[in-house]
Amino acid sequence: MAAEAPPPSTEKAQLPTPEEFTEVQESAEFGELRRSHRSFAFPLTIGFIVWYLLYVLLSNYAGGFMGAKVVGNINVAFVFGVLQFVSTFFIAWWYSKHAAAKLDPKAEAIKTRMEGGA
Repeated sequence: MAAEAPPPSTEKAQLPTPEEFTEVQESAEFGELRRSHRSFAFPLTIGFIVWYLLYVLLSNYAGGFMGAKVVGNINVAFVFGVLQFVSTFFIAWWYSKHAAAKLDPKAEAIKTRMEGGA
């Protein structure tokens, strides 16, 4: 027999005013959150775009190099293509770890304060 859950609260949370949003946006805490995000996301995004464009340019203009056999019927183009997928998943995993460790706690603190819980 399952225990009954209490009914959802009908009490509405007080929404912050536009002035409160502006105040939080200009705060040092919010600035640090943005810096943390940007210092991680921007360099990684630029690096990935460069890596992707290198792959595309080599595929278009260095056919001999990309067609070189590595092992059996596997060539450099195939290896680079697989590495595109691997790097995409690695970046997503790394960002998830970064967000959980550095961004989420700061964002949660700001959210709690804005919702009146702190």
